[in-house]
Amino acid sequence: MKGFRDFLTRGNLLELAVAFIMGAAFASVVTAFTDIIMGIISKIFGGNADFSTITVGGVNIGKFLTALVAFVLIALVLYFLIVKPFTALRERLKKAEAEAAGPTEAELLTQIRDLLAQTRGSGAAPAA
Repeated sequence: MKGFRDFLTRGNLLELAVAFIMGAAFASVVTAFTDIIMGIISKIFGGNADFSTITVGGVNIGKFLTALVAFVLIALVLYFLIVKPFTALRERLKKAEAEAAGPTEAELLTQIRDLLAQTRGSGAAPAA
């Protein structure tokens, strides 16, 4: 029982549950946006964006085409509204942290090396 209790009280499980719930809630937003885009597509092409009646050689491929278009639209929404802005924000924060952290260890070592080279060249002790 202790192992099961430890499993349930682990922080990752709670984070996973929250992520799952947020994903389910976000799915309805993405679906609604996809419906809007499909409506725009149907207005542009003067018909219905539901391709479920399309058949090729007697085989109905319309449901597959409708699902494929919806998948591509959902992928576009996720990429441009979630992935791309998040990546840009993460890079901006990483850059700000690097600037706030000051010089790296390699830069400090380079400065020390240059100061030592100057000191050896002049024969005088470096000023503090």
